[in-house]
Amino acid sequence: MPDIAHSAQDMIAGMTPRRTAGEYVFATTDDPALVRDLAPQAQGVFAEAEGTSMILPVDLAAKAGFDVTAPMHCITLAVYSALDGVGLTAAVAGALAQHGIPCNMVAAFHHDHVFVPVASSAYAIEILQALQKRYITKR
Repeated sequence: MPDIAHSAQDMIAGMTPRRTAGEYVFATTDDPALVRDLAPQAQGVFAEAEGTSMILPVDLAAKAGFDVTAPMHCITLAVYSALDGVGLTAAVAGALAQHGIPCNMVAAFHHDHVFVPVASSAYAIEILQALQKRYITKR
C-alpha cells in the first residue's frame, strides 16, 4: 500500500501533476439505455437528480450526439491523498482561479483529477508545478 498523504502540506508537495492522454467532455442524460451503453467507456459517472453525468472521451460523446464544443484535458495529481484530507482541492482550484483557468475537480479513491479546458492545460500544469514547488521548499 502506498504512503497516504493526509496534510495539505504533504498532499500539495507530492501532487506531481501529469496530463493524461485524451480529450473529454462532461455530458448528462436521463436515458438509461444511453447510460448503460456509454458508462463502461466513461472516465467518470455520477448520478444526479437531473440525470446521470458522465465524463466521456470527445469522440464517443460526439457519436452519441452530445455537445463537444468545450473539450477538456485531465490532469491527474499523482499523490495518494487521504479521502479525509483537507486543502488539496482548495489549493489547486484556487491557484488555477487566480490565473483565470476554470477547473472541474474529481476526487477518486487513489488520486484527484483536474479537468481544464484543452487550450489552458499546458499553462495549468505550469501553475500546479509551481504551487507544488513552493510547498516542497516549505518542508
